[in-house]
Amino acid sequence: MVAGLLFLAFAYLAVGQAAVNRGGAQTAADASALAAAQDVRDQLAGQWLKVLRDPAKWQDVFDGRTPVLGDPCARAGELAARNDARLTACSPAGPLKYRTEVRTDKSVGRSVVPGTEKFRSTASATAEIEPLCTFELPAEGAAKAPLPRLACKDKVWDLTPDDPSGLPGPDDLFDVHLAD
Repeated sequence: MVAGLLFLAFAYLAVGQAAVNRGGAQTAADASALAAAQDVRDQLAGQWLKVLRDPAKWQDVFDGRTPVLGDPCARAGELAARNDARLTACSPAGPLKYRTEVRTDKSVGRSVVPGTEKFRSTASATAEIEPLCTFELPAEGAAKAPLPRLACKDKVWDLTPDDPSGLPGPDDLFDVHLAD
């Protein structure tokens, strides 16, 4: 009877080890998805600065319809590695979403349950980039006006392209959060 109870205790320990390993995998997946989305957010903010003087192009930036030149998955791989995992997949899940999948570097470990020493946990996550700003373009045929006001969350920006210190940053323009 004591042997049976000890076996059950070790089996529960194995389940606990697997749960901890799975939690580590999910942390790595979340971090990598957020890293990819933040990289894209920063690139979109850079694209917005390039077209700042042409407000007709702003909506394309806020909708994610501008080219992303860098590789956001490189940053995702770095964050997965910092969390003892490998990035196994990374791709856009829409114009303003990134999905990643990871596998832990460490196995669940040895236990009374056969095969656990080779088992590695996997997890996936999706991060979403949410535009925080709205603006109104001047009516067609209206006199050339200064740049439109940009309303971002709780702040209104009167934009002056010649003063970069008065422009919103990437985190003012977009929010990045986990989607699932």
